[in-house]
Amino acid sequence: MSDVIDQAKRALRADLRERRQMLSDAARAQAGVGLTTQLLALVDQYGATSVSCFLSTTIEPETRGFIRAAVARGVRVLLPVTRVDGLLDWAVATEDGEIAEGLFGLPEPVGDLLGPIAVNDVDLMIIPAAAVDRTGMRLGWGRGYFDKTIGSMEGCPPVYAVVFDTEYVDEVPREKHDQPVTGIVTPTRTVRLPAAG
Repeated sequence: MSDVIDQAKRALRADLRERRQMLSDAARAQAGVGLTTQLLALVDQYGATSVSCFLSTTIEPETRGFIRAAVARGVRVLLPVTRVDGLLDWAVATEDGEIAEGLFGLPEPVGDLLGPIAVNDVDLMIIPAAAVDRTGMRLGWGRGYFDKTIGSMEGCPPVYAVVFDTEYVDEVPREKHDQPVTGIVTPTRTVRLPAAG
């Protein structure tokens, strides 16, 4: 990794994290409602019966309302569990699913693990991001789990990154291993990116 790109990524992540922390509880709650609406519409658009999603942290756009609603509709939702080898494992979300602190202090499901290849069966992937640019390049939070997962899938389904509206930007720093996404979902809109075809 070039030091210049690494420094640019770290600076942008720090700025975005700080902006997210400044959001009020009311703005966060409103964003969560909007995001649930957008994500459910996306699932309907793709006719998805199985999706992967992530349990949001306190500073991320809130995904838990969507997960509850999707499970209640009968959609199979896989949630990621981080592993020390850099791969993601997966567990099925349930209505009363227990949540614990994972490897990096992130919220993760407690339950039977299905293995890293379980994600190959989903119709749609919903992943976290710090920012996404207009070409579809995603800036993650620096651990590479989702880039590695997407890059290793033979028949990768559509991948949508969840961001706040202001995090859809003109350009993000990128490296060879960074994976593009199909589109973004924000609390107010869903955008399929031109590079996705």
